Amino acid sequence: MPALPEPLHDPLSAPPGGALPDPLAPVLPLEREQGRAAAARVLGQELRGWREARGLTLKDVAPVIRGSVSKISRLERGESPPKARDVLDLARHYGLDGEEMRTVERLLEHAQDCEWYEQYSDVTPTFLKRLIQLEGEAQEICVYENLVVPGILQTPAYARHMVRAVMPSASDDEMDRVVQLRTQRQLRLMEGEVPRLTVLLDQGVLQRRCGNAEVMREQLRHLLRAGDIAKVNIRVLEMSWGYSAAPPYPITHLKFADGGPGELAYVEHINGANYVTRPRALDDHRNALSNLRKAAASRERSRELVEEALRQYLED
Repeated sequence: MPALPEPLHDPLSAPPGGALPDPLAPVLPLEREQGRAAAARVLGQELRGWREARGLTLKDVAPVIRGSVSKISRLERGESPPKARDVLDLARHYGLDGEEMRTVERLLEHAQDCEWYEQYSDVTPTFLKRLIQLEGEAQEICVYENLVVPGILQTPAYARHMVRAVMPSASDDEMDRVVQLRTQRQLRLMEGEVPRLTVLLDQGVLQRRCGNAEVMREQLRHLLRAGDIAKVNIRVLEMSWGYSAAPPYPITHLKFADGGPGELAYVEHINGANYVTRPRALDDHRNALSNLRKAAASRERSRELVEEALRQYLED
């Protein structure tokens, strides 16, 4: 197998003009993004004004939107796209009149002119937003994971433990939002006939505990259910397979329909991610995944391995 490039140094391919594309470029045009942000800020200012006019504190109204003081504070500062349910619940709580409600609805419409995942922009790095957008356009996705269950197949409980491990200082509200994002991302990927999804898992992923035994039982059952979906192909690399050829990091490979974006690989690391598009580097990643797919157990045997791991946790 060709030597794998180091993910921390693999550059993006340069276009004919020679300049490298910015991997952290906004997913949507800046002008549209500025308009949404402005509407969210104005809406937040209006909500704060109505709250203060009624002599209410942030703590008083946080329960109205089923959230924390930090959540209502972010909403009033316009730091993330507002949810219609939260805004309308506050408007009703404040007893707004007809004209004020129309103002709320107009601002809400402008502030929500965005992709679904942008409501989680406060907890989503730009490099991940780009991946989520591309996932929605892909025809085929192949994911290799050597340490944990991929985010697109995690249960909420498993995801919560993972997020807590990598974001120890995150608030409960931030934790909830990251988990909600993963759940929504998974649901959307499972809809329809595409993208077709192949997941290559090191067997250690099934045995490496994340949370308690109940969390693992739920997660493994979820993998079994996902594997029953026709377009999802979960394959396990058994412990007996030689590890010398396995990449030391996760890889996501995306293929698109004709006329769509070019084929690419996504390699995430501790400080960000690389989008591999340079032909030679892309060949190396594609070949690595091809070798992993050949070495992986069959779909049927992989299911047996997941069931074996589940039985071990049932005994705990």
